[in-house]
Amino acid sequence: MEFKDMEHAHRRFNPLNGRWVLVSPHRSKRPWKGQIEDTELTTTHSDYEPNCYLCPGNERYGGIQNPNYTKPFVFTNDFPALLENSPQPELIHDQLLVREGIKGTCRVVCFSPKHNRSLAEMNVREILNVIDVWRDQNVELGERFKWVQIFENKGATMGSSNPHPHGQIWAQDNLPVEALSEDEMQRVYLEKNNQNLLLDYARLEQERQERVVAEYGSWMAIVPYWALWPYETMVVCREPIQRLDQLNCVQKEELAHLIKLLLVRYDNLFETSFPYSMGWHGAPWRNGDTSHWQLHAHFFPPLLRSATVKKFMVGYEMLSEAQRDLTPEQAAEHLRSLSSEHYLLKRKK
Repeated sequence: MEFKDMEHAHRRFNPLNGRWVLVSPHRSKRPWKGQIEDTELTTTHSDYEPNCYLCPGNERYGGIQNPNYTKPFVFTNDFPALLENSPQPELIHDQLLVREGIKGTCRVVCFSPKHNRSLAEMNVREILNVIDVWRDQNVELGERFKWVQIFENKGATMGSSNPHPHGQIWAQDNLPVEALSEDEMQRVYLEKNNQNLLLDYARLEQERQERVVAEYGSWMAIVPYWALWPYETMVVCREPIQRLDQLNCVQKEELAHLIKLLLVRYDNLFETSFPYSMGWHGAPWRNGDTSHWQLHAHFFPPLLRSATVKKFMVGYEMLSEAQRDLTPEQAAEHLRSLSSEHYLLKRKK
């Protein structure tokens, strides 16, 4: 029997974290009678919501009032997961009950003063303003902390506590698990091949074009060969860039265009405000030689078949290894074929 990757089960290796994912394309035709999600429509909200604690001029927890901001607004999270003055815990057991202290800080970034303006619906200039904030915050917090995690949880499906477009920035004095994995795998690849892992991978994907969703200038959005989530993508620059602070003006503007192209396609896929978790991974601060790193962003959306059906990480995924039905090549083809004009704009015509 001849192997066909669009029909037969197989495993794919993720060279960024050293883990495998099971691909089962033959399962994509199975009927669905599981959980149905509510659709998330941006149009159900107005520009301003008087009860939203993220809108300009409104009150947050503890009586703190937001300024009447007109561009991205950053503040320290009122309920932070990390604290700057956490003490070191006592040793309980050196092998079986191991713990360590951690210091850090958490911030919130309101992307826009408009309650209903997601990144997908912003113009390139507005997205560029967000990129500038990401960059500035990364530099500022990198002076005090080793790892700065910039991320966004978009939509209630991904656990977002507020529909107002916003992201978060958590900074800490050590490297978290995912950063450690990527640091090690990129370092080993460079030592073995004398080449940067993600630059090599970007060149390979550009040549093959099977999993490329969108390109703009030096940037590309790819459904990774080892993608875990149905419509997962990676945003990566084809030029050597280790952190956001190294981007020049041209690269930042190209990135804003690329993000716009990708997120509009996400929304257009099921004509809904597409939920996802996204985040930037770049070289740690104050961590020795980081020449093996390449800046990139991960987008992890849960939706699978429609605006109301999502993928769950349960059973086999929790106990054995990650698994997906739709192949990355099929996902990329779906996204690539979509219009670069937002579906809401088409409805207004």
